[in-house]
Amino acid sequence: MSKYETTVIFSLKVGEEKAKELVEKFKALIEANGTLEAVDEWGQKTLAYEINYETEGYYVLYTYEAGVDFPAEFERVLNITDGVLRHLIVAR
Repeated sequence: MSKYETTVIFSLKVGEEKAKELVEKFKALIEANGTLEAVDEWGQKTLAYEINYETEGYYVLYTYEAGVDFPAEFERVLNITDGVLRHLIVAR
C-alpha cells in the first residue's frame, strides 16, 4: 500500500450539484480500493486559464492509501468521466 494525493477540477457547466455527485462517486471508488484519509473540497475557484471555454472549476483534493495498481485505474476512470476538466495523481 502506498500513499497518494489526487487533485481533481470538476466542470461547473452542468452545475455545482453534479460536481458534488462526482465528488461522492470518486470518494466511493477510492474507499472500495483503498483507505481514504481525507477529502478536502476547496470549492469553486477561478481557473488561471480557460479549459474547454470554462473559466471556473470545482476543486477537490483526495488523500488516500491504495495498492500500486489503483492509480492507473483511477486515472483511466477520471479520463473517461464527463465533468472532469483536469486531474493530477501524486505519490506522497
